Amino acid sequence: MTFNKSSVFAAASIAASALVGSAQAATWSKTQLHVNYGEFKNPFTKAEANTSNFSLQHASAYSLGDNFFFIDILNDDVEDGYQDSDFYGEWYTNFSYSKISGNKAQLGPIKDVGFVMGFNAAGDANVMKYLPGIKFDWQVEGFDFVSTLVTAYIDDNDGISSGGAPRETDSWMIDLAWGAPFSLGEQKFYFTGHVEYIDERENELGGKVKSWILAQPILEWDMGHAFDMPEQTLMLGVEWQYWHNKLGTNTTESVPQIHLAWTF
Repeated sequence: MTFNKSSVFAAASIAASALVGSAQAATWSKTQLHVNYGEFKNPFTKAEANTSNFSLQHASAYSLGDNFFFIDILNDDVEDGYQDSDFYGEWYTNFSYSKISGNKAQLGPIKDVGFVMGFNAAGDANVMKYLPGIKFDWQVEGFDFVSTLVTAYIDDNDGISSGGAPRETDSWMIDLAWGAPFSLGEQKFYFTGHVEYIDERENELGGKVKSWILAQPILEWDMGHAFDMPEQTLMLGVEWQYWHNKLGTNTTESVPQIHLAWTF
């Protein structure tokens, strides 16, 4: 398979347009622009750089299940071939057992189970991963949602011969995501984020790619509500990125970021 930054970005943009355009058929739909800014490490050189990230995110539900995708546009202030006007994207489509069968899948705290198909794509690294697996939706008091993905992590890269990152053996992933609103006095807040674990694998050079843990919790203040706008339209807060063995290297990163989210 051969692909490049422009072709993958174009495909992702078409997908985004299709999903947003079909919002009328969705039972609910939410599209956001996230703007983050923080100081991150290049895991290969250990150099630090101030990095801006503009992220288009979309989530929606429809008669058979739900969709989620995001596209990150990343740019840092160090010209080193890493995150220099780069992009990264993920897309997951879930087919819900409850919606398709018409029967509740509730078992204890589990309120639904689904089959999920996902892909991850990175620009400069020429990386494509496929993630088929299972999604569990959990009933947790006080949370809008809590979900767990358990998927394969299947490599579909052309590797070094294409000028990208080395090919890797296949692996697996588990990811926990959540969202919970809360209030302090008259001010409203939202606590959201995810934590993922991806197991170790080997690259085509025989090197070990270490298993990693990536946590990205976000604490948001509902600035729109505070200024008499619709709730959860404009959110300001802090996103904390903790990445142990970043991209499978020996680098561990713990970085706060200024976070702004606009729902439109």
